[in-house]
Amino acid sequence: MELNTLRDLFVEQLQDLYNAESQLIKALPKMAKKATNEELKQALEQHLAETEQQRERLDQIFELLGEKAGRHKCKAMEGLIEEGEELLKEDAEPEVLDAGIIASGNRIEHYEIAGYGTARTYAAQLGEKQIEKLLSQTLEEEKKADALLTELAESTINIQAEK
Repeated sequence: MELNTLRDLFVEQLQDLYNAESQLIKALPKMAKKATNEELKQALEQHLAETEQQRERLDQIFELLGEKAGRHKCKAMEGLIEEGEELLKEDAEPEVLDAGIIASGNRIEHYEIAGYGTARTYAAQLGEKQIEKLLSQTLEEEKKADALLTELAESTINIQAEK
């Protein structure tokens, strides 16, 4: 894809986010299955449902733009997930594994927050108000997911892992 305009870059960034969400939809069930803390397991399962909705929102955005999701591969998400999967294979105490799952989840959320924040800024610059609103909704969900993981880590899981 040639990147000649901000709109071209915007579409490419959206394709990256679409692929990232698709990869995450496959990875979250594995993380939830390995989590031993019930609150963490529930948070991951809840975020899976949100992630599926976020991908549907991206489908809606592509339709509004008259574009396709394409076959763009999000190498950053691939790497983040690969690191998380390596952790899941470790011989770790359950509480320590849960703390590691949260660390992986936070990294993923931070990547998504950066991506959706950028895409929302581009939508605003391009005058795409409806798309900006959709991206803002997803951005807020990502921030809430990150905050929930952090809260679980700081209030319970990291404390248990320390023992």
